[in-house]
Amino acid sequence: MNAKYVVLRNNRLLTSDPFARAFGMAEATPAGTAVPSGFSIEVSDLRKKDLVAKNREADVEIIAPVMRMKLIEPHATTNEERVQAASPNVAWGIEAIGADTSPFTGEDIVVAVLDTGIDAGHPAFAGVQIIEKDFTGEGNGDQNGHGTHCAGTIFGRDINGKRIGVARGVKKALIGKVLGERGGGSTEGICEAIQWAIQNGANVISMSLGMDFPGWVAQLKAGGIPENVAVSMALEDYRKNVMLFERLASFIKANGAFSQTALIVAAAGNESGRRPPKPWEISVSPPAVADGIVSVGALGVAANGFAVAPFSNTGPNISGPGVDVFSAWKNGDTKSLSGTSMATPHIAGAAALWADKLKKAGNFTAVQLAASLIGSGSTNKFIDEFDPTDVGAGMVQCPQD
Repeated sequence: MNAKYVVLRNNRLLTSDPFARAFGMAEATPAGTAVPSGFSIEVSDLRKKDLVAKNREADVEIIAPVMRMKLIEPHATTNEERVQAASPNVAWGIEAIGADTSPFTGEDIVVAVLDTGIDAGHPAFAGVQIIEKDFTGEGNGDQNGHGTHCAGTIFGRDINGKRIGVARGVKKALIGKVLGERGGGSTEGICEAIQWAIQNGANVISMSLGMDFPGWVAQLKAGGIPENVAVSMALEDYRKNVMLFERLASFIKANGAFSQTALIVAAAGNESGRRPPKPWEISVSPPAVADGIVSVGALGVAANGFAVAPFSNTGPNISGPGVDVFSAWKNGDTKSLSGTSMATPHIAGAAALWADKLKKAGNFTAVQLAASLIGSGSTNKFIDEFDPTDVGAGMVQCPQD
């Protein structure tokens, strides 16, 4: 019985060094030269007995079964959660991370948003070169609104005199539609979209999505597999997919040393529930949990400072404004939403500003970008009783003079 798998191939540096060839690096160009070729994604229908032979191929890094991905559903903002910005002309999250006082704009930085698509004709995106690619089979555009909202927070221009975008100087945006209204998404589409984004020059990749583990278990059960066996099989597939995203992130990081600097940021998830009577916390969900991807938690405003949002999963690398976030919406509209999906574009926008600063300073590497972004986190304005594991490095801060 065939199943669909994602195969990550290692297009290592091509060299004539015999020691390199011994470790699976292909000989090509004359001695002393090297060509960075990165990685490649392929999707194959394979039988279980084919996996061993495929894994033995010299350039295969990892093979993982295709799993379902889903939108990290945002929360409708309640009246109790409304946040009043100091200025009516600036969204509160823009102020909270210092984007409104940063001298950097994100110019010459390419941002990719892998989500539900975009309303490319929205006034918030006037003047931005938007390149769309559909990985769902449903066509470009945004029938949901989620992708438009996230893009608006990253690089949206002002709407009716109100600032919503962190990096308003971004001139080129790559919009990968990886989540459809009918079929959701899959690790196949996400990996292909990441490859597409890197090939088209992305420096920052923003993903407000998660792995649909319950849906995968249900799909296995629907095939006649007992529940306990389905859960066990799904856990192994889950593990393989986390490893897949970790390897993918490591290739992107390594590639930055030779050619293109890029960083992936992803939402930690909204599955926690910290409100009484029976509060619970869930750890960061995939793909954000993968090592090498910057995981993002959500913050709101309490009476005496910033506080983790009740729904935000615990253990992120860093956090951003994720409650009552005002941004663009489909059909030229606007909307306020809450979720780690809303916090993630704040981090992606801040990453674009840090990238802008590092590029101007001649120190633009993936390691330096990640270090600057996460190192900017601050807990100075948090409530006294906050738990550091809930917020990571704290509230992201944009680069200043």
